[in-house]
Amino acid sequence: MAEITPALVGKLREMTNAGLMACKNALVESAGDLDGAVDILRKKGAASAAKKADREAKEGLIAQAVLPGARVGVLVEVNCETDFVARNDGFKASCDDLARKIASQPGVDLESDRVALVAKIGENIQVRRSARLEVKGNGLVAAYIHTGGKVGVLVEVGAGKEATAATEEFKQLVRDITLQIAAAHPTAVSREQVPADLIQKEREIAAQSDALKGKPAAAMENILKGKIDKFLQGICLLEQGFVKNPDLTVNAHVATVGKALGDEIVVRGFVRFQVGEA
Repeated sequence: MAEITPALVGKLREMTNAGLMACKNALVESAGDLDGAVDILRKKGAASAAKKADREAKEGLIAQAVLPGARVGVLVEVNCETDFVARNDGFKASCDDLARKIASQPGVDLESDRVALVAKIGENIQVRRSARLEVKGNGLVAAYIHTGGKVGVLVEVGAGKEATAATEEFKQLVRDITLQIAAAHPTAVSREQVPADLIQKEREIAAQSDALKGKPAAAMENILKGKIDKFLQGICLLEQGFVKNPDLTVNAHVATVGKALGDEIVVRGFVRFQVGEA
C-alpha cells in the first residue's frame, strides 16, 4: 500500500474539491492509488447527487458569459435548494464557470460539473436551462445580470456596417437595450414575433369586459383594436417606452442612434430569464 501523505491528500482534494476526510478515506480504500481514489470520489459524488435529485430546487441564479469579441453570448439558469446557497460567492463563481463552458463548447455535457457541485455544496443542483446567441453578420451580443442574479438578459443587436459595432454609441445602445429588457419584461422584439393564438386569446378576454357590454358592433371592434394595440405595446420591445426617455419608443431611440451613425440598426433577438419562472 502506497504511503498516504498530507501532500497526496491535498493533491486529491485539489483535483476533486472533496473534503479532507473524504479524500483520506478514498486514498485508504484505493491503497494510495491517486487515480483510483478519484474514481471512488466521483462514484460517491454521483450517488450523493442521485439521492438529492428528488429534493426541490427552486432557488438559484442566472449567470452569463460573453466571449471575447462580443459575438457569442450565453445565459444559464442554475437552481439550488436555498437562497442562502444562491447568495454564496462560491456558488455564483461556479454558475459563471458553467456559463463560460456552454459559451465556448456548444453542446457540452455538464453532468459531471453538476455532480461535483452537489458534492461540494450539499444541495440538489440543477442546470435548468440555457440559451446561446451568436452574431450573424455585423453587430454585438451583450448580457446583463440584475442585482441579486434573479434576472438575466442576453441580446443580439445588428448593424449594416462593420465599423458601427466598434463605436461607443452603438455599444451604449446595446447596453441600454439589455436594461430595457430586464426592467420592462418584453416577450417579443416586434408584433411579427407574437404568436397569433396569444393575440386571439387576449382578444377573447378583452371582448368579455364590462366596457364592451351593449356597444354597437363597430364601436366594439374599435375598442378591441385599441386594447390589443395596448397589449402589444406592452410586450413588444420596440414599441415600449424607452426606459431612459419614456416619451420615445425603443424603436424611435434605435432609429435616432442609427441615423447619427449613418447606419441601420436592428434588434435581432433577445432572451430574458428569471429564476423559477414557468
